[in-house]
Amino acid sequence: MLKIGYARLGDEQLGDEHLEQQLAELERLGCQVIRTEEAYVDGAPAPVLAAILDFIAEGDQLIVTRLEHLATTSRQLLDVVARLQARGASLYVSDADLSTEGDGGRALRAVLEAVGQLEPTNGARRRRSGAEAHEIRALRRAGVGPVEIARRLGVSRMTVWRKLREMESEARA
Repeated sequence: MLKIGYARLGDEQLGDEHLEQQLAELERLGCQVIRTEEAYVDGAPAPVLAAILDFIAEGDQLIVTRLEHLATTSRQLLDVVARLQARGASLYVSDADLSTEGDGGRALRAVLEAVGQLEPTNGARRRRSGAEAHEIRALRRAGVGPVEIARRLGVSRMTVWRKLREMESEARA
């Protein structure tokens, strides 16, 4: 079994001291290979971690000092765990004494999946910045209520009400 250490200087840490602490901890845990990576922008791929996940073999173990060094969201973390599992490898987090092996690993994955369900997906419905008055007017003339107009146009009900009031004011003037 190859122990692969992964150290990342996170956004919240300052200076090289934290990275040096991670490296010392990974060496103490017996990592034969240690790779480091600078902080990456949220959502951007971490190239060193991606290379490890492509390289890691069955029976190997990826070791990190803190869980947040692997991902910025639960969904990304689940992806890392799934990729490790698909390759027959495991994960060990030293600060929390967590592992994806055995019963504890199944519990960890279950918790991560539950938390991941609470996070919005990248494809989550996003509201439009505003609806055109003519769209609202046309739907209202067709007998569609304000709540349904808001749903169809992907705007808030308040936006629809505000536009309807503006149109009424303009009609009176």
